[in-house]
Amino acid sequence: MASSKFKTFLEMIKFEHTIFALPFAYLGAFLASGGVPTGHDLLWITLAMVGARTAAMSLNRLIDRHIDAKNPRTANRALPRGLLSVGEVWVYTILSFIVLFVAAVQLNWLCVQLMPVAVFVLVIYSYTKRWTWACHLVLGVALGLAPLGSWVAVTGKIELPGVLLGLAVAFWVAGFDIIYACQDYDFDRAEGIHSIPARFGIPAALVISAALHVAAPVLLAAVGFYLKLGVFYLFGVIIAAGLLFYEHKLVKPDDLSKIGVAFLNMNGYLSTVMFLFTLLDVLF
Repeated sequence: MASSKFKTFLEMIKFEHTIFALPFAYLGAFLASGGVPTGHDLLWITLAMVGARTAAMSLNRLIDRHIDAKNPRTANRALPRGLLSVGEVWVYTILSFIVLFVAAVQLNWLCVQLMPVAVFVLVIYSYTKRWTWACHLVLGVALGLAPLGSWVAVTGKIELPGVLLGLAVAFWVAGFDIIYACQDYDFDRAEGIHSIPARFGIPAALVISAALHVAAPVLLAAVGFYLKLGVFYLFGVIIAAGLLFYEHKLVKPDDLSKIGVAFLNMNGYLSTVMFLFTLLDVLF
């Protein structure tokens, strides 16, 4: 019974989507160290990422459970269906924040000092759709903290390359979240939920998303130039830009049927590609 509940919880928070953020967290760690980080740092960066994302997704499901119950796309989630109780999800949330705190302590004091900022962003995101269409940008900041946090974990300092890397991830995430929100256009407008598609319309939302997805690889390239990285890293940026271009070819204002492919496949490929080519660059 307990294992079944835990499996349901992992399905609810889409634990497999951690693949979007974890490679960028590793990317920040490898670039910050100028090579291979210590096993100690990689272990606690991984646990910090898993704890932060699990806590954020759990909170999102808790805070949005009444909205999810009304939305046909999300009504089948665990909390609206009663497969998990509010109390059970709160237990997972608190445990995840404990994992994040322990990881921060194991890394360095600046990580501990910055943890309240990260927690604030993770908590506030779920409320932003109730009052601003800029909610996608807040989600971007939440994910952008992953590579910046890894940079701080390795160096104990906030430095320009880590900030640029965080901004690149923030723009990338905000861009694909705008695309994802297009499928809730009718529901959001009917229920007064704020989003860029609901505020500006789907065609304009896709243009805004494309603009963010132009800025993301430009910022990734800026990181490479600043750190004087080589051809492998640059090739990774070019592939990432190509994947973003293809992602936007899949989604049309009058045809949103391929959003699932654009959201899961392309973004999973992008983060993995960027990490692998960065790894090649720092190793060779």
